[in-house]
Amino acid sequence: MTRGPRERMVYSAAQLIRTQGVSGTGMREVVEHASAPRGSLQHYFPGGKDQLVREALAWSGDFAARRVERYAEAAPTPAGLFAGMVAQWRDQFREEGFAAGCPLVAATADVVAGNENLRQAVCAGFETWLRPVADSLREMGVPEARSRSLAMVMISALEGAIVMARAQENVAPLDAVVAELGPVLDAARG
Repeated sequence: MTRGPRERMVYSAAQLIRTQGVSGTGMREVVEHASAPRGSLQHYFPGGKDQLVREALAWSGDFAARRVERYAEAAPTPAGLFAGMVAQWRDQFREEGFAAGCPLVAATADVVAGNENLRQAVCAGFETWLRPVADSLREMGVPEARSRSLAMVMISALEGAIVMARAQENVAPLDAVVAELGPVLDAARG
C-alpha cells in the first residue's frame, strides 16, 4: 500500500514520538522522516504540531486496536490474547532494541499535564485500544461486568512492562506479566 504525504507524516510523527517524545519531535524532522514536501505541513496540518500529534496518537490507538483481533484469533483465550499483545513488543525489542516505546505513553509522560488537547487525544487513543480488548474478553467468556476492567489491567500491565523493559534493556518484565497475569485472565471466564 502506497501512503500519500499526509499519511506518511502521521506515521512518521508516531514513530518519532515513540523514541523522542512529543517535545523532542520537530516538524521538520517529521517531514524529513516521511520524505514529504516541506510545504505539505501547512497544507495538511493547518492546526500545526498539535494537530499532527493528535492524529499520530489516534493512529497509534487504531494500530493497537487492529492487532487485537489477530491476537484473539491466534489464541482464543484471555491469556492467549494477552500473550499475543506482549509478544509483539518482545519481538520488536529483540529485533530492534529498546529505543522505541508506545507513543501514547511517551506523550503522556512528556506533555499531557500541560496540554488538554493532547491529554484528550491520549485518552481517546487508549479508549480505541481498550474497546476491542474488552469485546474480545467478552467473546471469550469473561463476564461483561469484568471485561472492561480486565482490559484496563491488561493494557496497564503491558505498558508498565514496556517501560520497565526499556529501562532495563531486558524483556524479563514482559515475560513476567504474561506468566503472572495469564492464569488470572483465564480464571475470569464464566
